[in-house]
Amino acid sequence: MDLVEKLKNDVKEIEDWIIQIRRKIHENPELSYKEYSTSKLVAETLRKLGIEVEEGVGLPTAVVGRIRGNKPGKTVALRADMDALPVEETSDVEFKSKVKGVMHACGHDTHVAMLLGGAYLLVKNKDLISGEIRLIFQPAEEDGGLGGAKPMIEAGVMNGVDYVFGIHISSSYPSGVFATRKGPIMATPDAFKIIVHGKGGHGSAPHETIDPIFISLQIANAIYGITARQIDPVQPFVISITTIHSGTKDNIIPDDAEMQGTIRSLDENVRSKAKDYMRRIVSSICGIYGATCEVKFMEDVYPITVNNPEVTDEVMKILSSISTVVETEPVLGAEDFSRFLQKAPGTYFFLGTRNEKKGCIYPNHSSKFCVDEDVLKLGALAHALLAIKFSNK
Repeated sequence: MDLVEKLKNDVKEIEDWIIQIRRKIHENPELSYKEYSTSKLVAETLRKLGIEVEEGVGLPTAVVGRIRGNKPGKTVALRADMDALPVEETSDVEFKSKVKGVMHACGHDTHVAMLLGGAYLLVKNKDLISGEIRLIFQPAEEDGGLGGAKPMIEAGVMNGVDYVFGIHISSSYPSGVFATRKGPIMATPDAFKIIVHGKGGHGSAPHETIDPIFISLQIANAIYGITARQIDPVQPFVISITTIHSGTKDNIIPDDAEMQGTIRSLDENVRSKAKDYMRRIVSSICGIYGATCEVKFMEDVYPITVNNPEVTDEVMKILSSISTVVETEPVLGAEDFSRFLQKAPGTYFFLGTRNEKKGCIYPNHSSKFCVDEDVLKLGALAHALLAIKFSNK
C-alpha cells in the first residue's frame, strides 16, 4: 500500500474525532490573544498523542508541538491559527457559539482540528518521518495589527525550519478543492487614518468656518481616483474608506473629521506609490481650503503573502493525489502567515468548503458562515502528507 492510500485509510478512522474537536472549539470561540481554552485543548490533545509540547511560545496562548523522526531530515512546520471574530453567530447549527458576540466566522476552529488530525496521522506513521515536524498553533491572526506570528517567530519558533505550510478553509471554492498559486497570493493591509483639522462654527454660516466634513468629502473622492487613474489597472489593488466620524448636531459645523480605511496591494512598488499619492492628495486639498491634516499609516502591518514557486509547484502535485487542485487568482485579504514565509520557503493554500446542498454558501466572516465538515479529513491528510514528503527531501 502506498503512502497516500495508507493515510487515506488512517484518516477515515479519526474523521468523527476531528469533527468533534472542531465543534467543541466552535461552541467556545475566543478572540485574539484570549485563546486560553483553545490552547489548553490543543496542548492536552498533543500530549495524549505522545507529542512533545511547549506552551507560551512568544504569547501566553501559543502552543508548539514537535514530532521528531528516527533519522536525520528536514524540519517542516505546519501552522494553524486559533482565534475567532467579534461576530454574533446567526447560523442554525446544533453546535452554535455559546459566547455572545463571538464566532468562528473564518474557520479557524477547523484549522485547529485539521492540524490536530494531521498530528494524529503523523504519530501513527512516525517511522516515515525524517527530521522534525513542528506543529504551530498560533493566536491572534485576526488581530490585524501585530498579529500572533511575529512574537512566535521572535521567540524562535521558525529556527531551523526548512519548509512551512498553512491551510485556510474558504467558501470561495467548492468543497474539497485545494486552491493556491505560485508567488504573491494574499495582500498587505495598509490601514490608514486621515484627520482633518478645520474650524467649527454655526451650520448657517459655513463661510465663517473651515468645514472638515466638506474637505473630507473632497479627499475621499480624490483618493478613490488613485485606483482609477494612478495605478496600473492590471495590478490587483484596492482602496476602501471604511469609517468617517465627525460632528455632534445638525446645526454645528465641527472642528475636526476623521476617516479610516485600508489599502490592499500585492506589489511593493504599487504600495509605496499609492501611499505617496494619498499623502500628496490630502496635503493639497487641505492646503486649498486652509485646513491642517494628518495622514497616519499603521506600522509593521502583515507583509504580502508570497508562496515559493518551486515548493508550491511540488505542493500542487502532491495535493492532486488526494483531491482536485486549482490555480487561484490572488486574494486581497491579508494573512500573517506571510511572516512565516519570510523565514522559510513554503506554501499557503486554501481548502474549499462551498456546498450549496448543505447551505454552505456564505462568505468567510459572515454571521452565517458554514463549513462542510466532509472536507476536514482532507485538511488533516494534506498536513500529514506534505510533512512526510518534505521531511524526507
